[in-house]
Amino acid sequence: MKSLKIAAVVAGAFVSASVFAQALVKIDGSSTVFPVTEAVAEDFQKAKKGSVRVTVGISGTGGGFKKFCRGETDISNASRPIQAKEMEDCAKAGIKYIELPIAFDALTVVINPKNDWIKQLTIAELKTMWEPGAQGKITNWKQVNPAWPDKPLKLFGAGADSGTFDYFTEAVNGKAKSSRGDFTASEDDNVLVQGVSRDNNALGFFGFAYYDENKGKLKAVPIVNPKGKAVMPSLDAVMAGEYEPLARPIFIYVSAKSMDKPEVKEFIEYYLKEGGKLAKEVKYVPLGAADYKHALENFQKKKTGTAFGGHSEVGVKVSDLLKRNPKE
Repeated sequence: MKSLKIAAVVAGAFVSASVFAQALVKIDGSSTVFPVTEAVAEDFQKAKKGSVRVTVGISGTGGGFKKFCRGETDISNASRPIQAKEMEDCAKAGIKYIELPIAFDALTVVINPKNDWIKQLTIAELKTMWEPGAQGKITNWKQVNPAWPDKPLKLFGAGADSGTFDYFTEAVNGKAKSSRGDFTASEDDNVLVQGVSRDNNALGFFGFAYYDENKGKLKAVPIVNPKGKAVMPSLDAVMAGEYEPLARPIFIYVSAKSMDKPEVKEFIEYYLKEGGKLAKEVKYVPLGAADYKHALENFQKKKTGTAFGGHSEVGVKVSDLLKRNPKE
């Protein structure tokens, strides 16, 4: 019995040693970007045959940037650009970063499948539901549109730490984070999926991948674009430029210090070479080949900073972003 215990301790020591021998890449942030980064991480770890471990957390875009600007992570997943306050926090901590767009997402508005009155939604109708002045006042579907039934309006949306919340409020209400507060909020999209699927009177929003994964228990709503056409969220609609204004680029941010780690450099190079194919597999829209190549050049040149001025932009082209002189 004693020899078995000794053998177990020795075996444990070898396991611990092998774990500590692994190089580690730490990632956190957006739940929207998570499916793409997780798919790339899985393939990369297989390619490295266990010599590198990649951990991917979900604390929302804002939560991810808090960790990133404290130097706790190598890479931050973000479903919106870094904001002015986050830029200041990173600058104070001496954290420089490379901003890399990696795919497009179709931000998807969903309802319960038993909802038989919504055929499409305009941005104006979404604004009526979600603007700050709606809090405590717009609580019924009929108040949004007189043709709709006299039923309670139950709203589910991304939490304040989520880049999805920032982008949705910017696109719908004209200002990021400008929203009513009396809705069920979560940084975990699966919580929102469950909420809408269990309430006939519910409406929510999140990234397309989470809708696609749960389309048996949710119904996506066509959104009327600026040209007056009602468009269902889809990969083709985003690629055709028709799903506006809720199509958006998604990003990863890489710490310039972490670039000195061979495992991080290799992971990012792998991401930008294989990410387009994997993005499509997990229901995101890949960038064009020229955009991935341009992003890789920016990374290899350590082109630090952001192409944005500390705020989101609706309807921006990735090819234009990559050409801008980034700000720090």
